[in-house]
Amino acid sequence: MIKIGIIGSGAMGTGIAQVAATSGHTVIVYDNNQSALDKAKAILEITLKKLVEKQKLTEQTSKDIFNRTQFANDLSHFKGCGLIIEAIVENIDVKQKLFSELEMIVSDDCILASNTSSLSIASIASGCKKPERVIGIHFFNPAPLMPLVEIIPGILTDIAIIDHSKRLIDSWGKTTVLTKDTPGFIVNRVARSYYGESIRIYEEGMADFATIDWAMKTFGGFKMGPFELMDFIGNDINYKVTESVWTQFFYEPRFKPSLTQKRLYEAKLFGRKSGRGYYNYAVGIAMPEPNKNEELGKYIFNRVISMLINEAIDSYYLKLASKEDLDLAMTKGVNYPKGLLKWADEIGLQNVYNTLDVLYELYNEERYRPSILMKMMLKDNKKFYA
Repeated sequence: MIKIGIIGSGAMGTGIAQVAATSGHTVIVYDNNQSALDKAKAILEITLKKLVEKQKLTEQTSKDIFNRTQFANDLSHFKGCGLIIEAIVENIDVKQKLFSELEMIVSDDCILASNTSSLSIASIASGCKKPERVIGIHFFNPAPLMPLVEIIPGILTDIAIIDHSKRLIDSWGKTTVLTKDTPGFIVNRVARSYYGESIRIYEEGMADFATIDWAMKTFGGFKMGPFELMDFIGNDINYKVTESVWTQFFYEPRFKPSLTQKRLYEAKLFGRKSGRGYYNYAVGIAMPEPNKNEELGKYIFNRVISMLINEAIDSYYLKLASKEDLDLAMTKGVNYPKGLLKWADEIGLQNVYNTLDVLYELYNEERYRPSILMKMMLKDNKKFYA
């Protein structure tokens, strides 16, 4: 069984390490900050202890997982690794420099993978002597619980590396989807509309955060409303991903960040982890009550779901992934109640088109333009699934 290297001892890095060690691999977790490493080691021990208490692991299995996980502050410990996954800051220069350093340590057949959520795999690989061994392996937080992993080949990634990476992550009990190296990949591209259109509705004064969240949960069956979810993910992360996707798509209007998002980011109102975001999580502060107007709620849901479906259709049109993987990514990666292409068939493409057409006519913004594939399918009276 190959040795796995993880770079970054934050929540994502240690989560991936736990998954790999649970699957029987020896894992090296690296961080250049010794106190961060000590903290990660303590957190892993606590996590495993809780799993034993909940009877999800035996005491012996817990000890085995912990003993298979090693912590290091020197990159030389990665000698002999067959796969290294970096889970560090979303900075292209830092990642390129890191991969270049790793190439001087590891063997020629070691796979170098990035857990980036939106940066170009081709760009990360461009600093390497062997770019064909670089691939994106994107887990979702928390890695031990979230089933989805996006596999993202760069333009030069070897086909054997793609197949091996997919088989390996599948063997860890994860659900993998294969996607093109485009900004945000599947989930962080398609999901932009869930947040962006909801914020637009709020900024127009049509409804407050609680009402929009209520509408999406009540009429769409979403487990969390967009503002609850942004506060859970972290508004620092969500804003930076939005900004990254928008700029990498050459300022495509559909992905444009909002001033509301930017101001929360600037004020460090990151959500649950900072105690305040779109909602105030301080002790004794009651959550605001939504306006449970059914007509308003249905309008909000219809507008947001139409934007989501349109983005999923456009992603399929541009061959980002198969229709099955597109739907699987949204149900397994962000817990959507249904795949968006299946949802399109249920709602009816004509109804989705009509909603977008009204918004396009009203705003005269390219943001609301219906996908060309939607128009073609309507013309031929087609559905995504038989």
